[in-house]
Amino acid sequence: MTTTPTGPVRVHRDQLTFTLYGTFVMWGWFLYSFNPSVPLLTADLGITRAQGGLHGTALAAGSVVAAFLTPWLVRTYGRRATLMAGGFVVAAGIVGVLLGTSLAWTLPAMFVVSTGSNIAISSAQVALALHHRGVASAVITEANGVGSSLGLLGPLAVGGAVAAGWGWRPAVAVTAVLAVLTALFALRVRLPSRETRAHVVASVDDSGPTAAGPTAATPAEPGPVRRWPGRTARLRPQTLASWCFLGAILAGIGLENVTTYWSADLVIGQTGAPAGIATATTAGLVAGMSLIRFVVGPLSLRVRPAHLLTASFIVAVVGWAVLWTATVPAVALAGLFVAGLGYGAQYPLAISLLLRAAGAAVDKAQARATLAGGLAIGVLPFALGALADAVGPHRAFLLVPVIAVVGAVAAMAGARASRGDEGA
Repeated sequence: MTTTPTGPVRVHRDQLTFTLYGTFVMWGWFLYSFNPSVPLLTADLGITRAQGGLHGTALAAGSVVAAFLTPWLVRTYGRRATLMAGGFVVAAGIVGVLLGTSLAWTLPAMFVVSTGSNIAISSAQVALALHHRGVASAVITEANGVGSSLGLLGPLAVGGAVAAGWGWRPAVAVTAVLAVLTALFALRVRLPSRETRAHVVASVDDSGPTAAGPTAATPAEPGPVRRWPGRTARLRPQTLASWCFLGAILAGIGLENVTTYWSADLVIGQTGAPAGIATATTAGLVAGMSLIRFVVGPLSLRVRPAHLLTASFIVAVVGWAVLWTATVPAVALAGLFVAGLGYGAQYPLAISLLLRAAGAAVDKAQARATLAGGLAIGVLPFALGALADAVGPHRAFLLVPVIAVVGAVAAMAGARASRGDEGA
């Protein structure tokens, strides 16, 4: 059965919630300070754009390793120890990136950063889903909003540091400080285990919302079994929905990373802006992402998240169109902001929908999402960088609306598959 709360749904934020948010702040700062710095790093090392895009491939490799490692680490050492270990690994990797003078140094260091970051984020994200249950879509979206809001300072810090003649490295170094602080704060809280989820699901299914708080829908409910056209086998809607939302995750992460990696290069080529200003325009993307996350989180408790997810890919295409046709930095900034309004909703909505469909198997679902994210990060920035080397950044950015259309189709299919589940 599907349980509907009798009163208004509220999010209770406690010390654990804010501690877990710190992991998203660390990750947001890293993404939005390092990714816009890739063209600058490429120039520093004297390499091609495609070779610069290999840093995304290194991030992907780390994501794949983390996808397999995290469930085992959580089972063996517990979620808190796993999250803390991820933070310290991030700090070590950042030092390697900053001191690296060639791809032989920076690529392995990026692998280390990615492994630690994905271990920490996976641990924190599942912990939020376990802790907040039926309002997980709102909390996970808010967590990503907090991360991108403070990450908004990242490209501004890079632009300011470059303008001051310091280069991009001081801004990226802040990531190591945030990673260590988050790991230390995790010592003061107790993170929920996987077994807690199974108990919660049983409680909700048997007797409705428990004393721990209201739940908008039962995450583990398998839903009615229905036949789909052209298939002789019976397929559970949530199984199909899981794969669809996994595809939306891949598209959303791909969009965010190709844009943050190469939009500065596009702005330089199309507007003639200096590197510092072009890099700082990425802040428009992050601002849009941050703003929409604080809007779409509460909205997802009233409007089906799958429908919001579909709309987010449409908004992303609109923002791309403004950016792609811009000839002055101000218009490019506006295009990035609109694109951010789409991008910002995609990952948090898709991951919350995926975890909801997974029921008690949240760690496995999160591992699959990490794997999908690694694939997106590893292939798409490299592909766009290689295209930019061949045909220029402007034509290469035609890849962006293609990815967005794929994401929209996946989201629509997921919405259809989950149509019978309230709140999906």
